[in-house]
Amino acid sequence: MASRLLLPLSPLIPKSLFSPRPRFLSSRLPTPDPSISLNAVSLSSLPELQSTLLDLFQASPPTWQSSIGSNLVVFILGSPILTTGLSISGIGAAFLLGTLTWRAFGSSGFLLVASYFVLGTAVTKLKIAQKEAMGVAEKRGGRRGPGSVVGSGMAGCACALLTIFGIGGEAFAGLWRLGFVASFCTKLSDTASSEIGKAFGKTAYLVTNFQVVPRGTEGAVSVEGTVAGFFASILLSAIAFYLGEVDIPQAVVCVIASQIANFAESYIGAALQDKEGFQWLNNDAVNVINISTGTVLAVLMQEVLLQSLNQ
Repeated sequence: MASRLLLPLSPLIPKSLFSPRPRFLSSRLPTPDPSISLNAVSLSSLPELQSTLLDLFQASPPTWQSSIGSNLVVFILGSPILTTGLSISGIGAAFLLGTLTWRAFGSSGFLLVASYFVLGTAVTKLKIAQKEAMGVAEKRGGRRGPGSVVGSGMAGCACALLTIFGIGGEAFAGLWRLGFVASFCTKLSDTASSEIGKAFGKTAYLVTNFQVVPRGTEGAVSVEGTVAGFFASILLSAIAFYLGEVDIPQAVVCVIASQIANFAESYIGAALQDKEGFQWLNNDAVNVINISTGTVLAVLMQEVLLQSLNQ
């Protein structure tokens, strides 16, 4: 019975279903080679990529190409940290500073600036809600803009340019490197002093007459902030020594120069900032004066020290 039912239906089934695939289809759809895969291709390119990145980081002396490439890689990987401490335009300014630093002083100089940024951001974020309630916090939730970046890095950039163009020759190369380190020791000391003082300082004194004033007043200092600034400069100079940027006597010079510069900045802030005829003297301008003072002082102190040793 089954055979009788199937036989009449057999003419209804097209023979093409049982015939081999047409030749034009087989030519258009080649069978993939199982030995080739996307993972295999991507893995095979990893050693070449790693070698390229290693060449960028280890280029000695650094070139503009290696500096831009290395800086770009670091900024991409470190973007979550950068956005906590900088605005978008601030990141752009920091990229230029980082590229210039890498070109002049290599990865060790870049790491010093990165250390300054991480430590400076950390103290700025301390008790940020309390500072905002007092009206003394940095704007944008502590995220600094391009003006702050330029003010903080101008003296360091000047030392980097002097190094890149070989101004003064080999005899002055060490002085420009010292000035570079001193500039960021001065800025970190100033930042730590200000932010720790606003967060934990019990009593603030105006540096011109030691009158008690509210925390956050321009030119005011506190014991807590002053001590924090002193140790911050020691910490960053120690990092610079570990990275091979300075020796121990030069590290001591950086600490001393930073403390003198910070006292001078507080005096300028108390005596001149926001006063008639000095409206241009805002925080960014005072930062430039402060850091430039620390940089120049360190270079001059080192020169005096070297001359005294040679006599």
